Amino acid sequence: METGADIVTGTRYVKGGGVHGWNLMRKLTSRGANVLAQTLLWPGVSDLTGSFRLYRKSVLQDVISSCVSKGYVFQMEMIVRATRKGYNIAEVPITFVDRVYGSSKLGGSEIVEYLKGLVYLLLTT
Repeated sequence: METGADIVTGTRYVKGGGVHGWNLMRKLTSRGANVLAQTLLWPGVSDLTGSFRLYRKSVLQDVISSCVSKGYVFQMEMIVRATRKGYNIAEVPITFVDRVYGSSKLGGSEIVEYLKGLVYLLLTT
């Protein structure tokens, strides 16, 4: 927050960022989801589905009070609404390391929810 940003978000999609331990299909799915969101929503950040974020307390309270989504869509809604409210968002590169235990919960139902969330945000922001 030394930069004066209201929100700092980690991104896998700038120089110095990336992912470790993902297969090609997962990388393509994640990147495709972000490109689609960029095209439809113009969120002002390169990694809309990431959740490594730092908010000023007052900004968090303001933005979260206007959000209704859950799951993956919640992360997107927070940034899109913050952008629409004019908050300054800075990005820092991160390297996402895949989980050691368990497996990804991303499946067909999550993809459908993501797409429904995009439509919701497109219509309400």
